[in-house]
Amino acid sequence: MLLGLSLSGCTPVMMVSGPTLGVSRLTDHVYIAADGTELPLSTWSATDPKAIIIALHGFNDYRHFFHSTAEYLRQRQVFCYAYDQRGFGQSPNKGFWAGSDTYAGDLAEFTRLVQERHPGKPVYLLGESMGGAIIIDAMARPQKPDVAGIILSAPAVWGRQTMPWYQTSLLWTLSHTFPWLTLTGKGVVQVTPSDNIEMLIALGRDPWVIKETRVDAIYGLTNLMDAALDSAEKLDEKILLLYGEKDEIVPAEPTAMFVRGLLNEQADKKTVAYYKNGYHMLLRDLQAPLIWQDIAHWILDDAKTLPSGADRNIGKLVRQSDETPAEQNLLGRLDAD
Repeated sequence: MLLGLSLSGCTPVMMVSGPTLGVSRLTDHVYIAADGTELPLSTWSATDPKAIIIALHGFNDYRHFFHSTAEYLRQRQVFCYAYDQRGFGQSPNKGFWAGSDTYAGDLAEFTRLVQERHPGKPVYLLGESMGGAIIIDAMARPQKPDVAGIILSAPAVWGRQTMPWYQTSLLWTLSHTFPWLTLTGKGVVQVTPSDNIEMLIALGRDPWVIKETRVDAIYGLTNLMDAALDSAEKLDEKILLLYGEKDEIVPAEPTAMFVRGLLNEQADKKTVAYYKNGYHMLLRDLQAPLIWQDIAHWILDDAKTLPSGADRNIGKLVRQSDETPAEQNLLGRLDAD
């Protein structure tokens, strides 16, 4: 009986945003949300920018993930912003999940502030992995940011419907009994997130990258991925999706399902790039300059074709799941293009 009572009080912990205390604002190095939370900010300025990018990092990562990409883009006159999302990097309450509503709200307000700074300039949202899922979730909401387009790099769309039952059951049990439990990944099957070994070693030594993850944070991420996977057909913006054939973090099956959903609505506004030698951390892989060039070209020159030709490989990705006759028709046309 005592055990039952103790477990009933153990539920996933979320560090949600507090009451609105003032007006959100940007300084040179901090994004201050309306509830007073200070989120560290990095900017890569460009003189007379042609476009603006707001970049969101992935799970357990932080804003530094975008440094090399942003350095390239600023040379192409793209002004870049990246901030540490709540619970990650140098933000408060490191390791705690803030909730999808809070992450989406922070992004919408940050986007508004950036647009005020750069009136008349096209603003794009770029998200890697979890950052991509947050963007998808935010753009599927009624009060979504008004942007020129979104870029999703290996978006975290691994929803429960594509996970084995034992994995989802164990996650629910742990998050509702021992939410404070942390996992390190030791003793499980090792995956390769990138072929850039030097970069991976640096991440392992970086004190701002989370190494021990709370179970309730994983539970929150899974809820977010559920929402992202289910939101594909709600997105009608101009979209560039990037995915690598060697991605061992977000499986191909849910990614293919998400892409199929995207293509069901206004396929002419969607560009899907499938990189044969790409891993999960596409923006930091050894071939990352190829991806940077595709992003810059898509934003500044032509949203229909990419210099790498990776947009002509869409059929190889989508056919990793069953297609309806209508989808086979669509893919045939896309491949022909």
